[in-house]
Amino acid sequence: WESLLRSLASQCAMSLQACLAPYGGGRCQIKRLLEAGLKLAGQPLTVAGWVKTGRTNPTFAFLELNDGSCPMNLQAVVDAEVHNLKELTTTGTCLVMEGALQATPEGTKTPFEFKVSKVKSVGQCEGRSYPMAKGKLGLEFLRTQPHLRIRTNTFQAIARIRNTLSYATHEFFQMRNFLYVHTPLITASDCEGAGEMFQVTTMLAGVDQAVKSGKTKPTEAELATAREGVVAIGNQIRDMKAAGAKAKDSKLKAAVQQLTDSKAQLADLEKLASGGLPRKADGTIDYTDDFFGKAAFLSVSGQLQVETYCCSMSSVYTFGPTFRAENSHTSRHISEFWMIEPELAFADLEDNMRCAEDYVQHCCKRLLEKNLPDMEFIVKMYDKEAIDRTKKVAESPFARCSYTDAVKKLQEAIKGGHQFEVNEVNWGDDLGSEHERFLSEQLFKCPVIVYNYPKAIKSFYMRENDPGTDGAPGPTVAAMDVLVPKVGELIGGSQREERYDALKGRIEEMGLTVDDYSWYMDLRKFGTCTHSGFGLGFERLIMFCTGVENIRDVIPFPRTPGTIWG
Repeated sequence: WESLLRSLASQCAMSLQACLAPYGGGRCQIKRLLEAGLKLAGQPLTVAGWVKTGRTNPTFAFLELNDGSCPMNLQAVVDAEVHNLKELTTTGTCLVMEGALQATPEGTKTPFEFKVSKVKSVGQCEGRSYPMAKGKLGLEFLRTQPHLRIRTNTFQAIARIRNTLSYATHEFFQMRNFLYVHTPLITASDCEGAGEMFQVTTMLAGVDQAVKSGKTKPTEAELATAREGVVAIGNQIRDMKAAGAKAKDSKLKAAVQQLTDSKAQLADLEKLASGGLPRKADGTIDYTDDFFGKAAFLSVSGQLQVETYCCSMSSVYTFGPTFRAENSHTSRHISEFWMIEPELAFADLEDNMRCAEDYVQHCCKRLLEKNLPDMEFIVKMYDKEAIDRTKKVAESPFARCSYTDAVKKLQEAIKGGHQFEVNEVNWGDDLGSEHERFLSEQLFKCPVIVYNYPKAIKSFYMRENDPGTDGAPGPTVAAMDVLVPKVGELIGGSQREERYDALKGRIEEMGLTVDDYSWYMDLRKFGTCTHSGFGLGFERLIMFCTGVENIRDVIPFPRTPGTIWG
């Protein structure tokens, strides 16, 4: 209520029209009613929402009603003569009611309440089986109820926070004339080169059809007989041609058709023998007859594709779902997540770092402006430092530190007695989350951008630096990671390799197929330019702002190994 009163103090007089939901059949949004308060006292209003709590006595009932527009509830009072009170008080019941705002007696919790004159609609809730009963429910239990957990205060707050950060993302880039690009979800290239990708294929349906049709795996004898039959018919055709048979000869035509049919039957048998999938001579799957004619996957990143637009439209970004088939059950990993990936033409690594810093600060500022009551709920229930941490990031300049210097600082901390789980850090190691958090939380005490990483631990598309950059003992690339308290790595990015020969060599060096990236290398042949970009895992941004520790709790419908819903 303190946040509400602060909001009221800064609000100008609000009309009834401003409170109406634009497409809600004349209902008023609870958020707008709470902001307007007694300015609307006495006016006939319609409200709708779900009962959070209800208590009753023989003559009237108190209801806490919420429509999801804000964390605060609207207190409604219903007299027994207006409606059967027992139908209204069960948590989860959906109500549409008419009435008016009225002042409450001095000293009560809320300064006003909604006096109900008519109950227009009741969506009953089966109280005995409703899993979202009153009382605090654990996050682990709520993960088993993804379709209903949004009814809780926690997930409603997270949903509103996610919405604001999404809006702030588009706002930031649109205000700076970036073009929003929809990159494909299905791809033939692996941006990260890790190979942990979900495959997209229609070939498995054929396997199931074969099983349903009663076809069984052939024996070796059956395969040998089929192969011998093909060879025999081939020899017969050869002999017929040697004897002078012409292409128009009916017997020759019949033999050729028989050979075609026999080869098809042999291919079906060999497919069944290899598990129902066609194979090449080396035993690998042959995708020639698959939907796309080659192996296809769900994208782990839209970066490579959005670069094509960057090299024509200058400043672009993509914001959409990405997928990774990493068989991990940690609180930081999930199989489907959202990525924000801007690309900046004519921008080097320094430009890239400034853009990343500006973006994160913009999101944090907007969150505190738009969702302070939600953040106060988070502070009360989950993370007492959430607001202070978000505010500090919004207002403090980000520190800068080369990877080489970061390793030295970590080594000095270990020598000084600091204990990590991985207590040995050497140049060339990929820093762990504990090291990243130590740098941001304890050493710099603010977000820090670590840059110029070893080439060996970074992706093929990152631009290689000149030898000896930052005094590094080995080759480095113009890469950067934004490290923040609570989470560690929030953003990863780089200046892209714009030199054709260098990019080709790096692709070959990493054991990737050059032909798969020929279109990407074309960007370096036809008007190449310096360009940079970064990727931010959107769920990690939410985790940072809220302090929620499990990524499954900041995305509406989490996809994890062995678990899928809806």
